[in-house]
Amino acid sequence: MEKRIQIDVAEPSAYEAMYALESYLQQSQLSKSHKDLIKIRASQLNGCAFCIDMHTKEALKNGEDQQRIFLLSAWSKTDLFTEEEKVILQMTEEVTMIHHKGLTSETYQKAFEKFDKHYFSQIIMTIITINAWNRIAISTDKPLGD
Repeated sequence: MEKRIQIDVAEPSAYEAMYALESYLQQSQLSKSHKDLIKIRASQLNGCAFCIDMHTKEALKNGEDQQRIFLLSAWSKTDLFTEEEKVILQMTEEVTMIHHKGLTSETYQKAFEKFDKHYFSQIIMTIITINAWNRIAISTDKPLGD
């Protein structure tokens, strides 16, 4: 891979703005497990090696089961995820791949059966934030961390 400019070094104030979103998410009601699943799945869909590496390590530290991480890309074909997690993962896929059909009415309705407006909004903001991080890391060939 070619060595590219790292935005965190070139424009640290841009990263500060992104960290403000992360700070908001840290204060949210979302469980660590829900955040981890969203971050890993969106990063898988976007092909972001840096973020997959970072967030799978974080998920393991947070107590996530290895088998669930290994099978996350096939979540809809297993019984390892709760109904709430399945709705969150469907939301993650539809928002990440928004150019296909966006967040469908069916998924939106399922989400509102499971979550209140605050939790729903926090799920959306988590999906949007990890997608932004993925795009930064991919476009700058962010090297894997230790």
